[in-house]
Amino acid sequence: MDLMQKLTILADGAKYDAACTSSGGDRESGGRGLGSTIAAGCCHTFSADGRCVSLLKVLLSNHCIHDCKYCVNRNSNDTQRTAFTPEELAELTIQFYRRNYIEGLFLSSGVMKNADYTMERMIKALELLRYKYDFWGYIHAKTIPGASPELVRRLGLVADRLSINIEMPSEKSLKLLAPGKTKSAILKPMAQISSGLTQNKQELALYKNAPRFAPAGQATQMIIGASPESDYQIINLASGLYKGYGLKRVFYSAYIPAVQDSLLPSVDTNPPLLREHRLYQADFLMRQYKFEACEILSESTPNFNPYLDPKCNWAINNMHLFPVDVNRAPYEMLLRVPGLGPKSAQRIVHVRRSARLDFPALKRLGVVLKRAQYFITTKDHPRGINMGRETTLRALIDPGVFKHGMEQISLFGPSGRALPGASDVKQVDEAVEEAVLCLKASL
Repeated sequence: MDLMQKLTILADGAKYDAACTSSGGDRESGGRGLGSTIAAGCCHTFSADGRCVSLLKVLLSNHCIHDCKYCVNRNSNDTQRTAFTPEELAELTIQFYRRNYIEGLFLSSGVMKNADYTMERMIKALELLRYKYDFWGYIHAKTIPGASPELVRRLGLVADRLSINIEMPSEKSLKLLAPGKTKSAILKPMAQISSGLTQNKQELALYKNAPRFAPAGQATQMIIGASPESDYQIINLASGLYKGYGLKRVFYSAYIPAVQDSLLPSVDTNPPLLREHRLYQADFLMRQYKFEACEILSESTPNFNPYLDPKCNWAINNMHLFPVDVNRAPYEMLLRVPGLGPKSAQRIVHVRRSARLDFPALKRLGVVLKRAQYFITTKDHPRGINMGRETTLRALIDPGVFKHGMEQISLFGPSGRALPGASDVKQVDEAVEEAVLCLKASL
């Protein structure tokens, strides 16, 4: 099998892993080699399934000893198998970089023979890139569950970011759908990486030329929709991972029914992309807005209202806290207002020292008044715009959710789609009524 045939098979096998975006770190080659990394990342293309591909995203091998029910590379699946040698992968990566096709590498692999054997081959490929080809661009490598601590350490010294997929949101689902993997085999290297990052910071504080261990940190991924866990369970797990292991990101991958199994949703089922989108929004609230998981959802309301983003949903359920005076409210409370982000909240705090703010001024500062106006008071609206909970809910619902169903939607606001036309009005009205019922059930 020639190299391009291998690339076609192994790149296709890697496309279901969502856990790669930007590099998250800065490093110059110093004029002694190829490539560099910048914190803004190197994303400039997208895969056919809509996920961002910032790097050459490929498997070392799609041979695997495990039979994870959800995985297209499971050993019981009838698919064409192949593998790169470390030399082939290093040469392919450097040639792609020199042709300006890529700026870095995302490397994962099926488990060949055992975890240590697979990790040794991954490390050899990356050492060839770093030390033979003098390549210092971004490298993200997937740690193999069950590998020895020494190999995890060596991998962290040649990769910028490490990740180990937690796969399922609960140990019960992991045992059921991935019988060859265990919770301890996943969490043990995750803890080792976390400890290694802390130790490396101390070493660098004493000696700036100390070897860097995974300078862009670690990440993980959960598959959403293949098992019955609620959104509340998922974000609580993510919150625990952020606090306990210092993860940079938790990625959520909507289950794509690529293989048939009686334990999985039907292959005719659409991927739960809207649910994935809501989880990313909630994750952003925890990382950037200092929300706790228990504030976003609870045991009594364990799943997201699909018609509202999580921040609006929280605000609607906590109307007793609003409206807030943008000219006096503390920064932490401004962050809780729908339509205000960290930057616009900082601008408000800065500008209000010298002038009282009104709606036109807020708009100039980047506040999304379409959402914020129902939760604030200003110089020109000292009593706010009080429309009642249900009317406010109707105003905050995005009709694009109904028109475009489960299609992936923008994380950061309106996507530019047209509002529903006359033929869609009935469908939207019915969905609004359903959203109101969801709200009333959560109160």
